[in-house]
Amino acid sequence: MGKVAVSMLASDFGHLAKSCHMINSSSAWSFHLDVMDGVFVPNISYGFPIIQAIARYAKKPMDAHLMTVEPSRYYQRYRNLGVEWLTVHYETCPHLNRDLQEIRRLGMKAGVALNPATPVSVLEQAVHYADLVLVMSVNPGFGGQVFIEESLEKISRLHRIRQEKGLCFVIQVDGGINDTNARLLYQIGADILVAGNYVFNSKDQLAAINAIT
Repeated sequence: MGKVAVSMLASDFGHLAKSCHMINSSSAWSFHLDVMDGVFVPNISYGFPIIQAIARYAKKPMDAHLMTVEPSRYYQRYRNLGVEWLTVHYETCPHLNRDLQEIRRLGMKAGVALNPATPVSVLEQAVHYADLVLVMSVNPGFGGQVFIEESLEKISRLHRIRQEKGLCFVIQVDGGINDTNARLLYQIGADILVAGNYVFNSKDQLAAINAIT
């Protein structure tokens, strides 16, 4: 169907190496890193030491999603840690085109994320600079939330824009992903689904990833 990015936010940090080995041996596409600062979102996740630890084990791309204010202060550090895909929020980047261009200049793929209440139309002048558009299908800050159905129209609209303009960005969806909605999301245009709790709360984590791939 498509690709799966496994969110490390839901992993057991007391057994980080075990989680990394599981993902390496799975059909997943990437390690999804949710970085939260407690300012832009009402939660704090992890920072550079944890990402460095994951990087030691990761044999698949690291895909970082920055839910932080002033993300540009740290682009170089993420590049130095081996992050290959770096996604920032439209809502925290008043000079979004410049941010996306800088991420690309540093040698990473540039992504832009939209909160559930942010319309796709705000990307009209910036989507040309994006390698990835992340549709947040829950409000960012916490895992385990229920999928917001209005996200379906946003995914469909992004897919239409991509086709009409002949662009090559991939569409990633994060929040409330499971084996009951994955197929539909791929059918309407999603390329990559982010899954955390669904994977790590499953008895058979490898099978859970396969079920939404």
